[in-house]
Amino acid sequence: MYFQRLRDLREDRDMNQTQIAGLLRISQSVYSRYERGFQTIPIEHLLVLADFYGVSADYILGRTNIMHMAEK
Repeated sequence: MYFQRLRDLREDRDMNQTQIAGLLRISQSVYSRYERGFQTIPIEHLLVLADFYGVSADYILGRTNIMHMAEK
């Protein structure tokens, strides 16, 4: 599920939930709910995180295991 990918990407950057929540301008508790799968992540937050981590939104959502989409 995508929430595990959110946690893995964050931990790979050695960041905590508060730092990522700050990037999204939300509280740490809301971001925590995204990671735990208790709340659906809004598309605007998904896109910000995909750009920040340099991965595709499909990768975060678990639709592919390829982190980067091919350039067109």
